[in-house]
Amino acid sequence: MAKENAKEPLFHIAKRPAIIWYKAWIIRIASVVVALLVSAIVTVLLTGENPLNVYGTMIEGAVGTSRRIWSLSQDIAILLCISLAVTPAFKMRFWNIGAEGQVLIGGLATTACMILIGDKVPSALLIVIMIVASIVAGAVWGIIPAVFKAFWNTNETLFTLMMNYIAIQLVSYFSYEWSVPKGSGQIGIINSDTEAGWLPVIGDKPYLLNIIIVLIITLIMFIYLKYSKHGYEISVVGESENTAKYIGINVKKVIIRTMIVSGAVCGIAGLLLVGGTDHTITRDTAGGRGFTAIMVSWLAKFNPIYMILTSFLIVFLQKGAIEISTKFSLNDSFSEIITGIIIFFIIGSEFFINYQIKKRESVKEVSE
Repeated sequence: MAKENAKEPLFHIAKRPAIIWYKAWIIRIASVVVALLVSAIVTVLLTGENPLNVYGTMIEGAVGTSRRIWSLSQDIAILLCISLAVTPAFKMRFWNIGAEGQVLIGGLATTACMILIGDKVPSALLIVIMIVASIVAGAVWGIIPAVFKAFWNTNETLFTLMMNYIAIQLVSYFSYEWSVPKGSGQIGIINSDTEAGWLPVIGDKPYLLNIIIVLIITLIMFIYLKYSKHGYEISVVGESENTAKYIGINVKKVIIRTMIVSGAVCGIAGLLLVGGTDHTITRDTAGGRGFTAIMVSWLAKFNPIYMILTSFLIVFLQKGAIEISTKFSLNDSFSEIITGIIIFFIIGSEFFINYQIKKRESVKEVSE
């Protein structure tokens, strides 16, 4: 027995029992502190700048003015919306990497309504049509890979990823078809003279409606996942498809239904981007948020309420990093290095929340 014990490593990784939520957040906060210290060392070594000045600039760039606060809030809302969209699928262990394309398709449907019938129907009816069109378009883009997964067990990761490229090319094609001036490849601001199809502005805050809509979706998604029958079925399928089948859950139906929800919410994000923010569309309208949303959802443990915090953190770092590059005349790579270090430590903290490093017990301890 002593010989066998000697062959075991001195330390090994073991699954940690569930810990109280506030202890988990203490670990996450500690990881951010360590990340800031490491980033400070990297800053001094690479640029010679005072780290405190760099961090001050990061805060100023994110929330330094009321305009920046509203811009930060808008970006948080859009990222949160897309994160909410991918969450049901991820909780079901359906790896939906296609949020980028689903957002673009929802935005393209919104754009088509604004351009083709913007001057033919009343503004209120136009907005209703835009909402329906964006939801249906996103849902269709979600249901296609779901059907193939449910009936033929295709690889959903590759399938949804490839559909991103199809969506990008569709947007590129119609950007040329509807370009102003013709042949420029750019649509420009849609209905700039009539503002037909532009989502209403509440007070003098152009992004406030987007934020309110996303907060409502957050609450609905929280209730849907935690308290509804559908949410329960999603959890069971995510834990084990065999168990789900054994207790009578129609797994194929759950997969298809969940991806309809996921795609539909992505379509709403496309609507908010085109109708409420940019009033135009390009192949970069989603801006990589479909991939960032995966990290936001995962870090929040698929909890819609926690996603508000993780979305804030990611957008705050992005905004601050841009300001650092501008103020200190550094290239964009440095700001991305700082952001990457911080995110790396945050993701790494999840290891210590879920696992622990244990020392090998001696033969004497075992015998006792």
